[in-house]
Amino acid sequence: MRVISFCTRFHAPTNRLSLFRRSHHKLIPPSSSSCFRNNNCSVMSGHNKMEQFDLSSNTVIDHPPALTDKITLTRDAGPSKFQVIADFDGTLTRYRVNGIRGQSSHGILQQGNADYDAKREALYEHYHPLEFSPLIPLHDKTKLMEQWWSKTHDLLIEGGLTCDAIKESVASSSIAFRDGVVELFEFLEEKDIPVLIFSAGLADVIEEVLRQKLHRTFKNVKIVSNRMVFDGDGRLVSFKGKLIHVLNKNEHALDMAAPLHDRLGVDIGEEDEENAYVKQRRNVLLLGDHLGDLRMSDGLKYESRISIGFLNDNTEKSLESYREAFDIVYLNDAPMWGALELVSQLFPTEES
Repeated sequence: MRVISFCTRFHAPTNRLSLFRRSHHKLIPPSSSSCFRNNNCSVMSGHNKMEQFDLSSNTVIDHPPALTDKITLTRDAGPSKFQVIADFDGTLTRYRVNGIRGQSSHGILQQGNADYDAKREALYEHYHPLEFSPLIPLHDKTKLMEQWWSKTHDLLIEGGLTCDAIKESVASSSIAFRDGVVELFEFLEEKDIPVLIFSAGLADVIEEVLRQKLHRTFKNVKIVSNRMVFDGDGRLVSFKGKLIHVLNKNEHALDMAAPLHDRLGVDIGEEDEENAYVKQRRNVLLLGDHLGDLRMSDGLKYESRISIGFLNDNTEKSLESYREAFDIVYLNDAPMWGALELVSQLFPTEES
């Protein structure tokens, strides 16, 4: 296992990366750097110049030469061939908020009807253990997830979910973004690099989280998730597109999903053109917090994929599989500064 600080600048493969070797049988201790104590990691200045920060004790890179080759290929191809694919819950959002397990975009939703909230909770208690059961074949598990999502959506409609209930649910929630997410989105927007947020949750809830927690939208962000249809009174009546659940959440979902609302920068009539546009971008940065998130790029014939995994919990149990599967692993609910540093090195902005 190898640990690297993203203070290191990535250059051509002939330049060595500064590495700190650790035993394969030892875990990396939580960071004691000022970055985590004082929350004063790197920030973007007016010239997109980043101050130095240190994530070395929370970063694991198992195959540095392979990563360096991917970085070189991606940088040489340029930003016009690059896109970012990101999971939402536990990836863009924090795993813990104020020391307590943060809520998911699904978990924050309250219908304003206690009976239906309880029914959805009962579904969660039944199906959630099945989602992670190693004893259920994938084909059977996929059917179970389709059942879970379909029943949940039916309850949301039957229980009379409203737009106002979504807004109130987000306002009272404990969901929060990782430090550095805004700066990452700003950098990618400036470079005209698309960001696809893949979620098995609810697009309308995610959009409301973006509005309330980030206080802005980004023209380059496309949300691929289950989208709701409301009537003139703001009451949920149906869902658009094909059901997207936790086991089919990959780039094939681009052909299933309803278009992003034009208020977020993508016109409805441009959906097919937009999908073709992102599919032509063959170099990918993938961000996820589960091994299954690596499948988000299955529908894309990419030339190079750099994968970043956020290992938020159960480090001792999961580190071995994460470090083998992801190019870079961040531990202990780390902030997004490492991903921001990576893309800033891939496509640096000249200072004026």
